[in-house]
Amino acid sequence: TRPGWRWPAALLPAAMAASTWAQGAPDSAAIVRSLARPAPAATAFVEVRDSPLLREPLRVSGEYRRPDANTLVREVREPYRETTTLREGEAVLAREGRPERRFALSRAPELAALQGSFGALLAGDAAALRRHYTVDAQGSAQHWSLRLVPRDPELAARLRDLVLHGHGDQLHCIENTPVKGDPRRTLMGPAAEAATRAGDSADIAALCRGDAGAG
Repeated sequence: TRPGWRWPAALLPAAMAASTWAQGAPDSAAIVRSLARPAPAATAFVEVRDSPLLREPLRVSGEYRRPDANTLVREVREPYRETTTLREGEAVLAREGRPERRFALSRAPELAALQGSFGALLAGDAAALRRHYTVDAQGSAQHWSLRLVPRDPELAARLRDLVLHGHGDQLHCIENTPVKGDPRRTLMGPAAEAATRAGDSADIAALCRGDAGAG
């Protein structure tokens, strides 16, 4: 069975970390610990981008993979094929029909933030996450959100915040809000499957935030 973001039976005791905050206000450190996933891990995603130039939101689907603790792979399968590999301070971009590109993550703060935030989340390392973002938790164990505001001035000039939505030990959506432009929502796992059937932007936003049930 392909590794996923749901806890395998052998690791269920670790997932009980969420129980420490289930009866009270959400604790960001406990939420992050509950999201830890040992490598290798993989999850399907659907990224939805709004634009006034489009009649309907653009949907990009594929899979995130973490083959080892130091590597993050974003593979796009529809509507085009592209693989981005982030490892050891470098990004490798391979798109069908085009030459491979390599560049330092220092030139792409958004990609560096993606690797840093995913790495910290999948490691369950709340301290590492706080080195890069201020973190605010809202909601309950059944329906929580984490708002991440970048500390790095260069990234903050481009990215207003990231808001993570989930329930229990499941992360099902990330809202990426740039300083300029429209929000971008990335739905994962069962929420990604539901996003392929959802209608307009309002449906996607509700699904992302859990208002429409993400499984």
